[in-house]
Amino acid sequence: MSAETQLERQIEDFILALEFERSMARNTCEAYARDLRRFAKWLIAKGKNEASEINRDDIASFIEEEKGASMASSTRARRISAIKMFLRYLKSMKEIKEDPSELMDSPKLERPLPKVLSEEEASRMIDLVSGKKPQDLRDRAMLEILYGCGLRVSELCEMKLGDIIADGELVRIFGKGAKERVVPLGESAGHAISRYLRLGRDPFLARGRELEAHMFLTRLGRKFTRQGVFKLIRERAAAAGIAQERISPHVLRHSYASHMLQRGADIRAIQEMLGHSDIGTTQIYTHVDTARFAEIHKRFHPRAT
Repeated sequence: MSAETQLERQIEDFILALEFERSMARNTCEAYARDLRRFAKWLIAKGKNEASEINRDDIASFIEEEKGASMASSTRARRISAIKMFLRYLKSMKEIKEDPSELMDSPKLERPLPKVLSEEEASRMIDLVSGKKPQDLRDRAMLEILYGCGLRVSELCEMKLGDIIADGELVRIFGKGAKERVVPLGESAGHAISRYLRLGRDPFLARGRELEAHMFLTRLGRKFTRQGVFKLIRERAAAAGIAQERISPHVLRHSYASHMLQRGADIRAIQEMLGHSDIGTTQIYTHVDTARFAEIHKRFHPRAT
């Protein structure tokens, strides 16, 4: 077995471990795989043919060259994280004796503030979807639940009929890593879903497919893809005069969290409803609110400028 093949095998074993043992998102696994293959190619070009030959200087040199490649700092940080996790994995599997990255600092990045709509924009976009056609009823229900419950687009696509529970007051969501959470549905979202099921989905979109369990269906009676939801939202946003670059399914999720926080919701409750495992992920919305207050202060306070 060649040294390159050995490194490739170790990388693939590591990625499989991330995906199936740690339940890491597929997109993240694929990004880590690309990063590690790039590192392996760099090592082989330098004459390093085995993982046991990697030292701290190799990692530092690789990252230094990456800095000069006009690459985003977030991408470089992800590559450092991928290398550190990979070497830690190899040590735990006793494929290397020492982890040369053990004493290296993990990258710390400032997270960019998430894009959000104003409350007026979100309401306008949703309220403009007022038709009685099956697609209108469906689109209204999808927008209501994305903004009203803070769902990820993948969670919306996988939502089943049986996930509406407690007499229509709660929605059960299966998030990242198959983690289950329950979120209040809200009156507007509940009403929209009820109308969609009664007047749109079951008599028209489901096309008599009694075994189809997915909540939201295309005109062909199939479950939505992420790309399909993205296209739908952009079309509805355009009708409301919202610029295309400002809207996505995740913008509605961000808006849900930001608007809840602005109205006084507890950040721990928002964390639970969003399905964040780390409170630090949720705290980004406190920065959004702080930015809004700073703008208001600058505009209106007599001594702000």
